[in-house]
Amino acid sequence: MPNDSIRRILTVPKRSFFLFGARGTGKSTWLKQKFQNTLFFDLLKSSLYLELVQNPSRLEAMAGSLPEGSWIVIDEIQKIPELLNEVHRLIEDRKWNFALSGSSARKLKRKGVDLLAGRALTRNFFPFSFVEIEDVFDLNISLEWGMMPLIQTSRGEAADLLSAYVDTYIKEEIREEGIIRKLSPFLRFLGVAGILNGQVINSLNIEREAAVPRSNVDSYFSILQDTLVGTFLPAYRPNLKVREQSHPKFYWFDPGVARAASGFLFQPVGRLWLGTALETFIFNELRIYNQSSGRNFPVYYYRTAAGSEIDFVIETRKKNPDSNPHVVCIEIKLSDKWKNEWEKAVRSIAGESNIEVDRMIGVYTGSQRYDFGKFQVMPVIDFLKDLHAGNIY
Repeated sequence: MPNDSIRRILTVPKRSFFLFGARGTGKSTWLKQKFQNTLFFDLLKSSLYLELVQNPSRLEAMAGSLPEGSWIVIDEIQKIPELLNEVHRLIEDRKWNFALSGSSARKLKRKGVDLLAGRALTRNFFPFSFVEIEDVFDLNISLEWGMMPLIQTSRGEAADLLSAYVDTYIKEEIREEGIIRKLSPFLRFLGVAGILNGQVINSLNIEREAAVPRSNVDSYFSILQDTLVGTFLPAYRPNLKVREQSHPKFYWFDPGVARAASGFLFQPVGRLWLGTALETFIFNELRIYNQSSGRNFPVYYYRTAAGSEIDFVIETRKKNPDSNPHVVCIEIKLSDKWKNEWEKAVRSIAGESNIEVDRMIGVYTGSQRYDFGKFQVMPVIDFLKDLHAGNIY
């Protein structure tokens, strides 16, 4: 299964756009597939990098006399943030379209450059989605090793490849860009953050476990977000009560990379880990569907101080003066048998007078579908098919 033979579901926007995604997700491969016979600038090439970093205005001369509406691709745009000023001018003056890819928005933010003042859209690129590799999809492999293209196309070498991936991430995204002064504290944090994938984040506990200052913990999480290897899942607070959980969860962009960061690559993982991996996998499928469908509904989790939890709450309609918010609730379980007691948290929120629960869904690793009085239970594969067909929300 060659990587470049797989059709990705992201479509090309009709105007200039940024394409952000973690290293190794296949951005460059996708760009080369979609923009064949298009002027392509790869800033990883040292000679090109040196010329443009010294004189960004050379970009126009390199492009030549392209007609209006032509596309130009610049890969790894974060290598030369100052180039965006020139891109901005060329969009205005020459009416060219640009596809600008990068594995980090951090350097662009640090330089304070103008992200084209709304003249370019933003798209995110993820590891493979189920719908892209459905014919060869294996849930067990995907939970243990993740959905990164190189892993799925070279499954027998997964552990070694993931180990090398984390090393590359640290070298190229962290050390070379000079994001942190000392690497050792960050490495300790990285291991703890990998173990805490999918869990509620308490900076004080991480400070103790990783032996790093609290201020560093917050900064390190910001680095993981800016380099696109993780994202926070906020708590849903429909009643804004003190007793409702308000700390966010942190999910890695791929369960295999989380496993590599935590140091578990060369030892068996238990069911607790696999359960979190299943949540991570489903969460990223929700993110992919949100973008591909154009829905972009906010996703949350919900847990009270008493410990009742709903894995994912998708708000399909926000509260307004005339109506309550509408949500879809999803509970995820790594189990071949469904237990009705797992529905308790979802049914409890459905009983609230100030919120409308449009659908209640349980997703599990069994094979039978059930309909328990408005609470639907689906096998993982059925849920994924329904999700990407637009039948969940």
